[in-house]
Amino acid sequence: MAIKPAAAPLVDNFPEAPFYIPATGSATRPRRALKYDDTFLVLDSHADIGASAGGPDGLFHRDTRFVSQLELLLNGMQPLLLGSNLRDDNMSFTADLTNPDMYFDNHLVLPKDTLHIVRTLFLWHDVAYQRLAVRNHGDLPVDLRLTILFDNDFADLFEVRGMRRARRGTIERIVEGPGRSALTYVGVDGKLRQTRFDFDPQPNELTATTASYRIALGSNEARSIFLSIGCGDPEPPKPVPFLRGLLAVHRDLRAATLDAATVTTSNSVFNEIVCRSMADLCMLMTRTPQGRYPYAGIPWYSTTFGRDGLITALQMLWLAPQVAQGVLRRLAVFQAATDDTASDAQPGKILHEMRGGEMADLREVPFGLYYGTVDATPLFVLLAGLYGERTGDEETIRALWPSIDAALGWINGPGDMDGDGFVEYYRATEQGLANQGWKDSLDAIFHADGHLAEGPIALAEVQGYVYAAKLTAARWAQRLGKPEQARRLRAEALRLAEKFEQSFWCPELGLYAMALDGNKKPCRVRSSNAGQVLFTGIARADRAAEVADSLLRPQFFSGWGIRTVAKDEARYNPMSYHNGSIWPHDNALIALGLARYGFKHSVQRLFKGLFDAATYMELRRLPELFCGFQRGRGRGPTHYPVACAPQAWASATPFTLLEASLGLQFDPAAGEIRLINPSLPMFLDWVILRNLQLNESSVDLRLHRHDDKVSLEILHRRGQVQVSIVFT
Repeated sequence: MAIKPAAAPLVDNFPEAPFYIPATGSATRPRRALKYDDTFLVLDSHADIGASAGGPDGLFHRDTRFVSQLELLLNGMQPLLLGSNLRDDNMSFTADLTNPDMYFDNHLVLPKDTLHIVRTLFLWHDVAYQRLAVRNHGDLPVDLRLTILFDNDFADLFEVRGMRRARRGTIERIVEGPGRSALTYVGVDGKLRQTRFDFDPQPNELTATTASYRIALGSNEARSIFLSIGCGDPEPPKPVPFLRGLLAVHRDLRAATLDAATVTTSNSVFNEIVCRSMADLCMLMTRTPQGRYPYAGIPWYSTTFGRDGLITALQMLWLAPQVAQGVLRRLAVFQAATDDTASDAQPGKILHEMRGGEMADLREVPFGLYYGTVDATPLFVLLAGLYGERTGDEETIRALWPSIDAALGWINGPGDMDGDGFVEYYRATEQGLANQGWKDSLDAIFHADGHLAEGPIALAEVQGYVYAAKLTAARWAQRLGKPEQARRLRAEALRLAEKFEQSFWCPELGLYAMALDGNKKPCRVRSSNAGQVLFTGIARADRAAEVADSLLRPQFFSGWGIRTVAKDEARYNPMSYHNGSIWPHDNALIALGLARYGFKHSVQRLFKGLFDAATYMELRRLPELFCGFQRGRGRGPTHYPVACAPQAWASATPFTLLEASLGLQFDPAAGEIRLINPSLPMFLDWVILRNLQLNESSVDLRLHRHDDKVSLEILHRRGQVQVSIVFT
């Protein structure tokens, strides 16, 4: 078989990526994650940290690891795992353990399964809490030495990801009192960070990194040990009693979900998927001075990301519009006001990422406040307009209008660096991200022969975001008494759509090009970017039909979802990050695009594929991405080794797929909720939506599937709201 000429250059185009996340080996124990605001915890199935290889273990706070080791030993031996589970609402993690066979002088002195050890952990206000409950189920008394090993390296999150540093600060380990040990770190940035361990009751022996208890248990006797771990920069907070903290977490969780709509269906497995998705979204929500913000994902992206927050809020708009308000307000506060090449900032540009660790403070990484994203700015304008149309909240739109105006100024100014009408990106320094769309890996944007595209690069989907943003902004400008601006924005959007068709359409592909390179040469690659073009409505109707047809063919559709790149493309690799993998959120936006153009049958195929994939996933949780291998009979999808789970926009995907199926539209002025050409996949016979809000009213709906049709039943109405089905 002949080798394609493009094969050799592909290797040459792989310089080391500075922010690459390595996969160095398989985890020897499964990992679980907990999060509360700016603190998150990654631990293994035994509830240990750092006791087994292969995971990004730790207690992290504001991009710094505050605990790198937390290990339980019984008489110097690791306990055996009976089972462990994360609560359905992500509130706490519990591991059930027992003792192994224990010998002394070759005699069995404690048979296995005599002791039951329950470790329960949760997070609340920068403190990790753990309760160790030990019970003797044997007939005889037991004398036991229980040891907790703990330590920390105060590694920056980027060090945990694999980056090496020339200099580090100094760590001091001290015993502060009878039941308290502390680890302190003075960084190269001069800041003090502290981890404080409080034990109750106080250990029989306590060193700076070890706590030991001598426990005597009679038959069926139990004992509990409590540990709180505070994270401080500089001072850790004072812990509260274990049960009081647990009740507080439960209270906070209930308060966070009061205003959101809920989904129940005829399919118990899909109900599990939806419950897991909502629990993950609630866990990722972080209270900020501007409102709740969905942090992007655990472990690598637990911080404010512009693009991720905007898309997640857009996906949740129909069931929890208040999330969008928090996202918009926060990003408006951090909108760039000046030029700064080191952070890729330009006036009006919306934030890509913010970090609070030592390496960001010292600019060893450029992400303290980093603006290297081409799509967050138009997505900000688009979400603002859609939020206003969903809620009728004119007051918030008026307050945000200066930021919207500044974002539109960036789109028409620095965002279009060569003045050709398209928004492009090109990093300002070598420290920045080379690719600045959502496919931001180094080799994600390329030509048909496999060579990487050189910038400035204009991405197909970004032009769609700009088109939709200008149309929504035009509608709001008209409403706010700015008719001239409204007329100009509409005219710009229409010109962009016409120019987009001329420059991006590739008749030989039956698709839109992935991008235009710096020479305005199209990247004639079959990619999912063309599917996101449909989401924004910029595509001509006849060409949208060709795109929809292509996306569901085997080159794209694996049976589980649509690949980022089609199988016959030069750089296709089903195990890659962006060149052949399957991203749930990408598929969700494509589903909205298919629904926009009336291709509901395609929506249902996509919905079914992702539902089937989720049934195989651990905890019924859709991850950030998974591999793009073709679906085979009797086996599930192939996991991607370092995918974040949970990831906000993946967690929101089931709700977006439901929105696309039902065609949900909200009209606050008319007080009406409309379902445009609603349909349901074959695995759902009925769906109940409760607390679906519009203005000050809400309604509970039941939707029944009758083959390809859907009927509507109003179960309960609170206030003045109308619901209708519209067929077009």
